[in-house]
Amino acid sequence: QVQLVESGGGSVQAGGSLRLSCAASGYMYSTYYMGWFRQAPGKEREGVAGIDRDGSTSYVDYVKGRFTISQDNAKNTLYLQMNSLTPEDTAMYYCAARYGGSWSSVLEYNYWGQGTQVTVSS
Repeated sequence: QVQLVESGGGSVQAGGSLRLSCAASGYMYSTYYMGWFRQAPGKEREGVAGIDRDGSTSYVDYVKGRFTISQDNAKNTLYLQMNSLTPEDTAMYYCAARYGGSWSSVLEYNYWGQGTQVTVSS
């Protein structure tokens, strides 16, 4: 049984930082590609960042230079460091695992966490 559990969300003022974590269990972590998504109220879930098995990373344009995705295979944990946060970053953030395919496509992911809320105030 694959389980993904996010943590690290919270409330922060604009310009602040948060680091999200996603603890994975129930499978060999390194066999999957991982990603972070977010969903704001009334909006579709969208890809924020993805990381491949070899550590190569991808980002949606509007987080480049502000967010960093990383993973610790020894700890089976995925991270998302978020800096220079703006109110537009307010959303529920999800981690997800996929076998392959496009990192930014919701449909490619096989397993999802329950989400962690990030709220940025101006």
